[in-house]
Amino acid sequence: MPTHVKLSCVLFDLDGTLLDTAPDLLACLNRALQVHHLMAADETVVRPLISYGAAAMIDASQPAALPKGLHEAILTLMLDLYQQNIAEHSRFFPGMPEVLAMIESEGLKWGVVTNKRERFTLPLMAAMNLTGRAACIISGDTAGKPKPHPEPMLAACRQAGVLPEQCVYIGDAHHDMVAGKSVNMKTLAAVYGYLKPADVPETWGADALIASPGQLSAWLESALCC
Repeated sequence: MPTHVKLSCVLFDLDGTLLDTAPDLLACLNRALQVHHLMAADETVVRPLISYGAAAMIDASQPAALPKGLHEAILTLMLDLYQQNIAEHSRFFPGMPEVLAMIESEGLKWGVVTNKRERFTLPLMAAMNLTGRAACIISGDTAGKPKPHPEPMLAACRQAGVLPEQCVYIGDAHHDMVAGKSVNMKTLAAVYGYLKPADVPETWGADALIASPGQLSAWLESALCC
């Protein structure tokens, strides 16, 4: 990080970066599929699609395309089930609580910018006791346009009271890097997250690839020393 830039805020994508929400999302998907007498999802196939939304997860769960009406019925049920069971099995990635503690101990702000809708983001953050700690919480429908559009990133900065160039954004998808770079944030690719087999994060233009939350701590410590 250049010496003339003061790091003031660390922004996280939510699913696959800050929290491992796959267990709850997959459980709700499989319950919805079961109700409609369809085969259960293969976790290894569906998990990488989590960052692209519930509809993409449903598409990946079945060997053939579903009729539109059936797809919509499964999606509605899955999301209703998820809202009712928002944090039954979701958890921090190992080492992430320590990262947040380190950020706070350094006097930095942190927040979340996710494409997850507010109806899920806000109760999930509350269930994980994060709402009062976050300087900003921006969902996919908060700013009117989701990532990779720059507006969610700018909305996060306004809410946190920081400048984009004072932020670093970490996410597990290419659109996260595009969104962060579009407003001149530093970007880190969370390669421990929900990457698709065909993903090549080395080509995403990130400032660094982060293989674990512990590696994120090391990157932040290095940036703060500059």
